Amino acid sequence: MSLPAAKPADGAALFKQQCATCHTTNASDPPRQGPTLFNIVGRGAGTAEGFRYSAGFATAKFEWDEQRLDAWLTDPQAMIPGAVMPYKQSRSEIRTAIVSYLEELH
Repeated sequence: MSLPAAKPADGAALFKQQCATCHTTNASDPPRQGPTLFNIVGRGAGTAEGFRYSAGFATAKFEWDEQRLDAWLTDPQAMIPGAVMPYKQSRSEIRTAIVSYLEELH
């Protein structure tokens, strides 16, 4: 007898639990401690209107994609020295679920 397959993590629920204190997912909401993540995929790093970024973002010349978001959630300060984001996520399945959710926001 085999066990049922594990249910994939719910990215929206994980975002709400782990990210929504600092980030919104609605373009019309004002920024919180972090910028809105609405339409983050394909957006240039450090370019959300109305948000004042830390100094490390001045040299971040890339667009957010799945791989960069995964690296960011793994260790923000390793990716962008001087970044101000205390959250780190070591579990790849949680990062994958959150990134998948963010890819849907547009």
